[in-house]
Amino acid sequence: MATVSVRYIVDDVDAAIAFYCQELDFREVMHPAPTFAMLSHGDLRLVLSAPGGGPGGGQAMPDGTVPAPGGWNRFQLEVADLDALVVRLRAHGARFRNDIIAGVGGRQVLVEDPSGNPVELFEPTLPEARLGARDPQDTA
Repeated sequence: MATVSVRYIVDDVDAAIAFYCQELDFREVMHPAPTFAMLSHGDLRLVLSAPGGGPGGGQAMPDGTVPAPGGWNRFQLEVADLDALVVRLRAHGARFRNDIIAGVGGRQVLVEDPSGNPVELFEPTLPEARLGARDPQDTA
């Protein structure tokens, strides 16, 4: 499977590294400058850039607009025990945009990284719906 990269603009790269690595089991791949880091979680590569951080993803646009954290676009992490993870994250001071909600495919909640970027934590309703699970009828 190919690696998928997502870039998040963050106010504090070191705080973002700590959050993603300590709380959500990401691994630091590189952190060559205070304004840039690359993390991984399975096939997901998370690129962190500080706004106005020189050349690269955090630099201002030609009209002077500077990238900022936040918004509603997000990536989703599948978790095995959403309730336990939410309890742990709350105990560590994480901010949530909502309480756990149930949808047609599972339960989910939006947690914010230290800069306010959302991460959707998702627990599928049915164990066989988990990513990578094989259909017992599938013999291929």
